[in-house]
Amino acid sequence: MDSDRLTRPPVITAQMLIRRPAAEVFQAFADPAVTTRFWFTRSSGRLEPGAVVTWDWEMYGVSTVVTVKEVEENRRILAEWDPESPTRIEWRFLPGEGDTTLVRITETGFAGTADQAVSRAIDSMGGFTMVLCACKALLEQGVPLNAVGDAHPAGFED
Repeated sequence: MDSDRLTRPPVITAQMLIRRPAAEVFQAFADPAVTTRFWFTRSSGRLEPGAVVTWDWEMYGVSTVVTVKEVEENRRILAEWDPESPTRIEWRFLPGEGDTTLVRITETGFAGTADQAVSRAIDSMGGFTMVLCACKALLEQGVPLNAVGDAHPAGFED
């Protein structure tokens, strides 16, 4: 690589069609009683306008603070997370035919060196893709995949 300089910061998008109504899919991300079944293990509250909540991944001993910036019920959530190196995440819930919803997650604001920003963006895109697959399995089939918890199992070191 000739330069360690980005011409523009990375932006990631992950999306998945979920065969459920937009209101149900929106609630799966806004309501921690559902979200904890496919993503993080504990939350201090719902994603609603002005909320500041903490999400925990107890299996990894990590957490983050999420600040909700905007909510359009059943359509969109805009939030900022990771106060030490904040990025913005936007969830869009696009209704389709036959009670289907396209969930589109976009994250912006990756900072640091070019290598750091790109590495964080790639990790985030993979993580959101996994979360969407886990949400899809839960909402469409009632199957909790445990994909997030199984992504980095103990005892499998490089």
